Amino acid sequence: MVWETVLLAQREIRRNVLRSTLTILGIVIGVAAVITMVTLGGGATAQVTKEISSLGTNLLQVHTGQGGRGPGGTRVPADMFTVEDVDAVVREISGLEAAAPNASQRIQAIYGNANWSTTVVGSTNGFLLVRDWTLESGREFTDTELRAGKAVCILGSSVREELFGDRDPIGSSIRLQRISCQVIGVFQSKGQSGFGSDQDDFILIPLRAFQRRIAGNTDVSTIYISAQDSGSLENIKRNIERLLRERRRITGGKEDDFHLHDMREIMDTLTGTTRVLTALLGAVAAVSLLVGGIGIMNIMLVSVTERTREIGIRLAIGALEQEVLLQFLVEAVVLSCFGGLIGIALGLIAASAGARMLQVPFILNVGIVIVAFVFSALVGVVFGYFPARKAARLDPIEALRHE
Repeated sequence: MVWETVLLAQREIRRNVLRSTLTILGIVIGVAAVITMVTLGGGATAQVTKEISSLGTNLLQVHTGQGGRGPGGTRVPADMFTVEDVDAVVREISGLEAAAPNASQRIQAIYGNANWSTTVVGSTNGFLLVRDWTLESGREFTDTELRAGKAVCILGSSVREELFGDRDPIGSSIRLQRISCQVIGVFQSKGQSGFGSDQDDFILIPLRAFQRRIAGNTDVSTIYISAQDSGSLENIKRNIERLLRERRRITGGKEDDFHLHDMREIMDTLTGTTRVLTALLGAVAAVSLLVGGIGIMNIMLVSVTERTREIGIRLAIGALEQEVLLQFLVEAVVLSCFGGLIGIALGLIAASAGARMLQVPFILNVGIVIVAFVFSALVGVVFGYFPARKAARLDPIEALRHE
């Protein structure tokens, strides 16, 4: 009987194709919008996670100064770190995989007729480990080059492209301010970061070469630290804070003149934000489903009015109220399910196109597809019930008299 009711509902839908199409339009738009928004939101979350992870795994950043609290807070100046501070951290803090001092400055790099304004970073080979950099070609610094502060450098892929194009830069010399620097390596590209900056636009040179020949001082502005285990980061942070307070002679209740950034906290904050935005966009899109449900109810009420005599004949020859109720309810559910299937197809197509346009991964969430389809079916049940009940409760005599 149910199958016959479904066939009857399909016949009625085919009889009024244009009206049926307009009826399910709200369902189609609602389902497509939900799937598109949630899929793009999931891709954006995955992209943010990937890009922050590319900055380094289990990474802690120690900066000088202490940012002001609240909006408009000012940064409190403080003395820079020294190489001895970094050595003390490595020597006295357990659970570290590596630590790298860092100092940087914006400089014009020149090779032949090409020049490019980039960031020159002074550090050690530990920089590659803590920041998760891999060499595409060439080699790291030797111990002799690090100790002597020799003018050698490793290029980010953006700098290599701007200065050398498709040529191999290994062995060539570029000019950084007044010094000539030999290229010994090129980093693999990481692309743009989650904060919109080009991660490949920098040149790495030995820290001592940077301090002596570019900065003219022994300052270390940032210390990058990689932990062996992410579970020990909190303990490592506390130990580093204690050690640096001792070395910088910060006593009593005085505020630190340095601060630590945990990349996990940044990642959790950003991914949490994208998830909330995805949920909000999905909820807004789901409103279209409710609008579509109201459209189904209105059209079904019109259909009941148009088919009053048909309903009266069925009731007069012995059809039960629940059979008439089931007929109209199934018709509403078939309409909403059909709209749901079309919405799923359009949503997946739109999500795939949007992912390519926004350059985020397309991650199919089967769960949200199922939920969207089930919700569209429930919309048909909920909004189709009132017209179906109205049809089932018609007085057969009055229905037969209806013109």
